[in-house]
Amino acid sequence: MRKTLSRVLRDDWLLLTLAVAAILLLALRPQPPLAVARLIDWQTIAALAGLLMLTKGIESSGALQALARRVLERVTRLRALALMLTALAAALSAVVTNDVCLFLLVPLTRALAQQAELPLARIVALEALAVNAGSALTPIGNPQNLFLWQFSHMGFGEFVVMMLPAVAIMLALLLPVAWFALPDATVSLRGGEPQTPPQKRLLWTSAGLFAPFVLALNFGLLWPALAIVALVFVIAHRRVLGQVDWSLLPIIALMFVDMRLLASLPAVAAWLASLPIASGLNGYLAALLSSQLVSNVPAAILLAPLVHDLPALAAGVSVGGFGLFIGSLANLIALRLSGAPGGMRVLHAFSLPFLLICGAAVAALQLL
Repeated sequence: MRKTLSRVLRDDWLLLTLAVAAILLLALRPQPPLAVARLIDWQTIAALAGLLMLTKGIESSGALQALARRVLERVTRLRALALMLTALAAALSAVVTNDVCLFLLVPLTRALAQQAELPLARIVALEALAVNAGSALTPIGNPQNLFLWQFSHMGFGEFVVMMLPAVAIMLALLLPVAWFALPDATVSLRGGEPQTPPQKRLLWTSAGLFAPFVLALNFGLLWPALAIVALVFVIAHRRVLGQVDWSLLPIIALMFVDMRLLASLPAVAAWLASLPIASGLNGYLAALLSSQLVSNVPAAILLAPLVHDLPALAAGVSVGGFGLFIGSLANLIALRLSGAPGGMRVLHAFSLPFLLICGAAVAALQLL
């Protein structure tokens, strides 16, 4: 079905905005097509493609709807449900990375909202904040930590100890927000809706491939794993492929192009090199503010040679995941997976004040 222009502008405005920005940046700094392609982190794009297929398969199987109903039969208070999902997102993200955690939890949250009157946008916003906070604890929790861990040659435990004070502050502020952001209302299951049994073949295929695919990412076998997942879905579950929100992939690709072109502009590079951001509070603030402009992963890569205070840099890009949606890839993934009306507005209603409060609290650590 052909989209009207108004619907394209409504649904794909971010994609169009990023495309226009890329054209303008390329006019300022022309690049051959192959050079532009090299600006994209194809490992991230491939990983997201595989996760999109697998999580859509699990969601389309109906298993999440059945699980959601069981959860709602046991957790009947809205505040308790929001706190449970927020805490679970924070804990899981430290172990399975923030994006994988969202690919697991946001579809479940959507299934919950389909079976009860839930404020989906608010709960997903809390989950986005939670994965940004929880994933900051470990070297494998998010891409910027993984880069900084490898850049610093620190031990795993040493990195966790370094991040613990900042993460403790983030979680100490987040959990009360999760509790008081929603009313203490009763959650009631919608009645009269027929319950269809899960499609077991689709469920076992998708769930059975999920863990091996994530393990393949960790062992550098991404491309063979993606080929296997794609082949299985093309042969056995082609219908699911048509339900995937593929527009997320060009959006992420254009984000890499735009942010790296911006960072490569001589005026921007010269300005950054002139700033007194080598350590302490200045380094922390540079990382935090840069994340609002170019996202926290490119900010970490950009500032690693300039900021020689690893705790300040790591804390800055972690807190920088709050605020504007562009601060973290996790924010964008959460918004696209939820599809909640007004999701962008609701996310910023939580994340912008949280950036100010949490940013100030973590900044105090740099003065100790």
